[in-house]
Amino acid sequence: MQYDPIKRSLGAVFNKSPFSRKLFYRLLDILLLRTWHIKKQLRIWMSTANDAKNVLDAGSGFGQYVYYLGRKNPKLNILGVDVKDEQIADCNAFFSRIGFKNTHFEVADLTRLNFKNRFDLVLCVDVMEHIEEDVLVLKNYYAALRPGGMLLISTPSDQGGSDVHEHEHDHEHGAVGFVDEHVRDGYGIADLDAKLRVAGFSRTEIHYQYGTPGKISWRLSMKYPIQLLNISKVFFVILPFYYLLVLPFCLILNSLDVNMKHKTGTGVIASAWKTL
Repeated sequence: MQYDPIKRSLGAVFNKSPFSRKLFYRLLDILLLRTWHIKKQLRIWMSTANDAKNVLDAGSGFGQYVYYLGRKNPKLNILGVDVKDEQIADCNAFFSRIGFKNTHFEVADLTRLNFKNRFDLVLCVDVMEHIEEDVLVLKNYYAALRPGGMLLISTPSDQGGSDVHEHEHDHEHGAVGFVDEHVRDGYGIADLDAKLRVAGFSRTEIHYQYGTPGKISWRLSMKYPIQLLNISKVFFVILPFYYLLVLPFCLILNSLDVNMKHKTGTGVIASAWKTL
């Protein structure tokens, strides 16, 4: 499936005003199961990291998680980085309009990050599956964290969470190591844990997400609508009625997925700490 054209179309629709942009974030919060898992881990982190000051969103995209963190804790200094120039310009303009003074966005290649002991949290959502030199990037995250800081990763698993075979691998904007679509089938828990430890992390917590409830919810809330929109944008008119029917079921399934432990799943969520 082609995700980026749909993302761009949705961004154009919801970027007409700060209100519609915030509505877009809210819809992502509701529909994307990934967001449910990430926000759960962020709430845990915020409840324990009382002295945290600096956050890096590595692969910030539309700025959804920057908005969430900045709204929950306005004292955080948040830097979002992405390879897409237009996305960075868009986010800087939006966050300036809504008065988020402690947020900033920059174009950056994750394989060339050069931060040292700066961040209390590095957030990396749906990025590692696009990176060929993944261990190098994990080492850059480790170097960027202050002692005691945490890395939070969400990525497809090797249990069917990647669409790597459905796309050609064209490099995006010439960024070294970044491929527009997936370069691997996903990560197993042992595989990701081993790479995190090679990068320097000695404490990790990794588990599967998108178990059986999540896989059903994803098909209903994301896969089928995106398939329709890839056929024709006319289906934008039908989507509100579609979601009126399926959304209650998706919310129940998402809640089950977030609160269950899964022996397997099509996604992986990992926390790793730079020890003191």
